[in-house]
Amino acid sequence: MPAHTLTAGEARRVALAAQGFGGSREGPVSRRQLTQLVDRLGVIQIDSVNVVSRTHYLPAYSRLGAYPREMLEDIAWSKKRPLFEYWAHEASLLPLSSQPLFRWRMTDALEGVGAWKGIARFLRERRDFVDRALDEIATRGPMSASELELGAKGAGGWWGWSEGKRAVEGLFWTGELTTATRRGTFERVYDVPHRVLPKAVVATPTPPRDEAQRQLIRIAARAMGVATMRDLRDYFRMGLEDTRARVGELVEAGSLLPVTVKGWAEPAFLDPTARRPRKIEATALLSPFDNLIWFRERTERIFGVRYRIEIYVPAEKRQHGYYVLPFLEGDAITARVDLKADRKAGALLVQASHAEPWANDQTPVRLAAELKQMAGWLGLETVRVEPKGDLAGTLAKVA
Repeated sequence: MPAHTLTAGEARRVALAAQGFGGSREGPVSRRQLTQLVDRLGVIQIDSVNVVSRTHYLPAYSRLGAYPREMLEDIAWSKKRPLFEYWAHEASLLPLSSQPLFRWRMTDALEGVGAWKGIARFLRERRDFVDRALDEIATRGPMSASELELGAKGAGGWWGWSEGKRAVEGLFWTGELTTATRRGTFERVYDVPHRVLPKAVVATPTPPRDEAQRQLIRIAARAMGVATMRDLRDYFRMGLEDTRARVGELVEAGSLLPVTVKGWAEPAFLDPTARRPRKIEATALLSPFDNLIWFRERTERIFGVRYRIEIYVPAEKRQHGYYVLPFLEGDAITARVDLKADRKAGALLVQASHAEPWANDQTPVRLAAELKQMAGWLGLETVRVEPKGDLAGTLAKVA
């Protein structure tokens, strides 16, 4: 039986502290601070949607405040980068130290284990073609899929990708290629790992599958503070049986502490090093793909907010908007705003704004201040609040 019990409020504050909220967002942000934050989170999800800002720029802004976005590009894609790209929680940026921990997943992709069957089949059936693509990049240097000009456009399946795109993406998932950089409209440029990754990383021995997975679960636990089995599994998208086995081993070793959280239906596990603050002082707009809220089940359990991304919902059926950012105030989500950066007009558009039932009179004031700060960070001059949503009238008066 769990030896510890946490209230729902304690668990929420543990989770926020573990995610890096509650610190200062004033003053300049250094490259070291940014790198340390990614190390702390373990992973940053990448997404190409640029309605406000591409999602990978937002988690650091939410926690550290206004920083030059070029700094993230530098640590992600420069020659002396401390990060690399791989499929961890969707497409992701990760600390270089994690690269050996994902080699078991690369092997699974090559061998067609589980969800990787389709990729492995294509790589196997079209191996001559795939080898041509690999040889082209190895010989000529970094290339995008469009530069390969191999194969014909496909229909259906992998989003209608050309065979060249299928080849390089398959090689990326198996670890035979990696991301050299991103260019233009966020197009991935591929290269062979030994020209991109540091020699020390390439030479690091591959850990056994179970040990790599234990380390990934430990990273996830530190990043979340307190988590259920499903939370731990989702962080790096691990299999159910693997997660159960690794969590059991970590509990036995004392690296995870079983706890009961009041109001949570499932058992939870606490990182032994997790901070337990009595209060969290934070105001932040959260990307729809922020680590704190990307697992919607956990978001609802911790914050009492049912949050869904409605990009793919027909406009007339959307409840809150197209690209909605929740507003974190203290240790609660008190509002949500549908934002759009109108770069031509120099305005941050609040296309809809809604309050949660527990929002108070200070919520619109603090939200307006956060919107103004975000507008400045994005290089926009004004905030414009559209008359949609139950918070719009009050927010427009103070924005």
